[in-house]
Amino acid sequence: MTSKSQSLRSLLADVRSCEICTEHLPLGPRPVLAAHSNARILIIGQAPGTRVHETGTPWSDPSGDRLRDWLRLEPEQFYDEKQIAIVPMGFCYPGRGKSGDLPPRPECAETWHEPLLERMPGIQLTLLLGQYALDRYLGTRKKKTLSETVHAWKEYRPDFIPLPHPSPRNNIWLKKNPWFEAEVVPYLRRRVKQVLRRR
Repeated sequence: MTSKSQSLRSLLADVRSCEICTEHLPLGPRPVLAAHSNARILIIGQAPGTRVHETGTPWSDPSGDRLRDWLRLEPEQFYDEKQIAIVPMGFCYPGRGKSGDLPPRPECAETWHEPLLERMPGIQLTLLLGQYALDRYLGTRKKKTLSETVHAWKEYRPDFIPLPHPSPRNNIWLKKNPWFEAEVVPYLRRRVKQVLRRR
């Protein structure tokens, strides 16, 4: 349990030693996230894949390469915790299912998201990547499908930008929805630059 007076550094130590759902994790617990009290942009994705589990570095995979391209950020800036916090829906690799990785374990967001976000008061923009993040943070405001929600991205400004997951598995989706890279990505780049430029 957390207390209101607990520092973010202390809370992160608790998160990184979390074993709440160990019995469900095929590779064991290795929470992967990044946070700082001065962060201005928050990225909420799904859960680490096997490569991120191995490295312990969030988005250190082809999905991360595409995400950084969407944001037009070099790794040095992307991994600057004082600017960008990375708090996925699930902090540990959840295992493999029939058609890809299993969904993020629900315990992470239920237990840790609220106390983490309370300790990052400077967040000005939250990027929601994938259906699980959209479900939690947009709730009844989201549309029937991820595509419809992302297509309605203007409705969620200025606080949120809903995005598809940048996984190579979504190459077909990107080809079917050329408006995303034509309309959403340019706005995303401008908004990120704007937020990071502020002091």
